[in-house]
Amino acid sequence: MISVDEAVARITRSFSPLAAEMVGVAEAAGRVLAEDVVAQVDQPPAPMSAMDGYAVRAADAAVGAELTVIGDAPAGRPFGKSVNRGQAVRIFTGGVVPNGADVVVMQEDIAAFGGDKIRIKETPQIGENVRPRGLDFRASEVLFKRGHRISARDVALLASADMARVTVTRKPVVAIVATGDELSRPGESREPGGIIASSNYAIEAMVQSWGGVAVDLGIVRDRAEEFARLPEATKNADLLITQGGASVGDHDLVQSALKPHGFVLDFWKIAMRPGKPLIFGRLNNTPLLGFPGNPVSAMVCAILFAQPAIAVMLGTEYQPPIRRARLAAPLKANGKRQDYLRARLSTVEGALTAEPFSQQDSSMQKVFAAADGLIIRPVHAPAANTGDTVDVFLLDGA
Repeated sequence: MISVDEAVARITRSFSPLAAEMVGVAEAAGRVLAEDVVAQVDQPPAPMSAMDGYAVRAADAAVGAELTVIGDAPAGRPFGKSVNRGQAVRIFTGGVVPNGADVVVMQEDIAAFGGDKIRIKETPQIGENVRPRGLDFRASEVLFKRGHRISARDVALLASADMARVTVTRKPVVAIVATGDELSRPGESREPGGIIASSNYAIEAMVQSWGGVAVDLGIVRDRAEEFARLPEATKNADLLITQGGASVGDHDLVQSALKPHGFVLDFWKIAMRPGKPLIFGRLNNTPLLGFPGNPVSAMVCAILFAQPAIAVMLGTEYQPPIRRARLAAPLKANGKRQDYLRARLSTVEGALTAEPFSQQDSSMQKVFAAADGLIIRPVHAPAANTGDTVDVFLLDGA
């Protein structure tokens, strides 16, 4: 058996960033940039008013000063002439501040009289209520670096920088197949002893949330001839994930059934719990991760191993979300496998606290669904007491 760290290193070394493609800015949320994004324009493109009011020269704007209004400047319709001594331009939020004006006096601080005359009621500061050109960003400024994952908020910034399209990394295509005679889909009839395939749906959702495209290849029965369809079905995939059949039982066929079709093993078995019988290799040109059949084992393996592999393909820097937390209950000494204990997380007196569930069986999906994190117990870790600090892998951004 190899360690978890070695397994992650060997898996991630087998991947590289995928090719780039162009997408419209409206479809860019969630995608990863394949190159730096450089602003095409200044924002704002000219001095703009931050208020409804009057654009004037600060030198003319002392309390009691009377000015003549010579025009207006609504948003999108600049005045087009200069403001000179004793003059003002009626302006609205987002309007271009005319040449010569260096302050916008709020309309509440103005008294209008005599048709085109106004009187200043409050003395403004130079530049008050004026957004200078390029206040937000300048043309040629790098707004995002390569490898940045675009958020919904980022999309607005890209659009304001006049980016109609952006260059992103192609989404990794991850083919997912469940194996086993006992499996059926939700809502289907089941034979005696049958169970519902479930973790494959979670892994599909995980892949999509991490930036990949999940392709459901269905259920492969425990017959070698059924595995024979996988090479053709996965030839265009960037990763194949199998669930079940990863151990050494008579019906665990992933390795033996795929070997005649081009499967080459890199490693098998990791010193971890849950997830020991993990397989990593290559089916012809497609990397293969073979997860155990127990649902929690499969999902933990996806989080620990598939997630960083997808990050490499997207060209992003992956950092496991591991935090320090205080134990809310004692733990016994650990054995020769690194353990990932499902736990509830909370904040007690400002400190992150982890409470392990009393039952940790890898078939218990209700417990896993209720967990906020995984307490990491290293190989041969000594017994731990309540209040001791441990590493916790956060689930779903807990």
